[in-house]
Amino acid sequence: MIRSSAGVPPWVRSSARVLGLPTLWGAIAVTYKLVCPLAREAGIEARLVNGAVFFAVGTGFVVHVRSVVQREVQQALRVARAAQNALLRPLPARIDGLALAGGRLSVERDACVGGDLYDVLATEHGVRIVMGDVRGHGLAALSTVAAVLGSFREAGHDEPELAGVVRRLDRALARHLDDRARLDPAPDGPVAEEFVSLLVVEIDPAGEVVAVNCGHPWPYRLRALAGARGARGRAFPVTEVDPLPPLGLFPLPAELPLVRCGRLLSGEALFLHTDGAADARDRRGRFFPLEVALLDAIRSVPLSPDGVVRAVFGQLARHVSGAPADDVALLVLRNDRVGAGTRSGPPSPRPAHRVT
Repeated sequence: MIRSSAGVPPWVRSSARVLGLPTLWGAIAVTYKLVCPLAREAGIEARLVNGAVFFAVGTGFVVHVRSVVQREVQQALRVARAAQNALLRPLPARIDGLALAGGRLSVERDACVGGDLYDVLATEHGVRIVMGDVRGHGLAALSTVAAVLGSFREAGHDEPELAGVVRRLDRALARHLDDRARLDPAPDGPVAEEFVSLLVVEIDPAGEVVAVNCGHPWPYRLRALAGARGARGRAFPVTEVDPLPPLGLFPLPAELPLVRCGRLLSGEALFLHTDGAADARDRRGRFFPLEVALLDAIRSVPLSPDGVVRAVFGQLARHVSGAPADDVALLVLRNDRVGAGTRSGPPSPRPAHRVT
């Protein structure tokens, strides 16, 4: 009876691909040694021929193994890239009257598993945004990203208050770290040092912006202005209030502070980023001038979220002469809602207020 290859287990087919050609080469070498009369001679010419044959067989074996390893690595990268893209799903161009764009820049060109996370939800409570940075890279960081984003996508819709969303994320992270600690119970293991810097923002229908910040850089408010000398702009942090510690290091306080960041007017934008952008250094150790880069990026009216992301990434790559020392994620949201209000002159920062 003939069995089709569909009934062969995958590990058998994989082993056949890996071992088939080296086995054939080995069989040829053994056959040559046993059958060929030259292989049994002791002269210098025979020894040279024998050495050449076995060198060719060994070289072919090494080249084959290297190609197999490269294919396996590429397959693993494709799987990891698909997993991260499923977690950090593509953002829509518009959501509830806001135009948005985002992107990531990895430390290594082929890296696809990092710890940066972001998402935007349109909920009955307003548009809610999360941006965070998990300590570390690799599959462990990816699993933490999955735990935090999965919780946000549920709590963002369920919780009427932003503080409730953050508490849900904190509990989800704690459960995730507990599960990992059971698998790696070492007191000084990587789980013991795991934390997540996290910023959760809400923009209500009137454009009012509130946030809870756990150890993350504050967003910038952006506005492009058209004048007699061409387009110019303003870029400044939404507040100077000190953030809370990152999640995972300390318990959240009983009264979770909510920071009011003013009203996002029509045409204005929020620029959210991970600390890899502000902390990037050039070869002389100078930090990346993020605010200057933003001013250069918003010299067009109307302000383009996608243009800002591409311009900042381009200037960052030039500053560090290639890849930065840490992953970078950027997110820009522009308010296009009708009736959101306008301002004729340059915007000025509003004082931030805490609400408990």
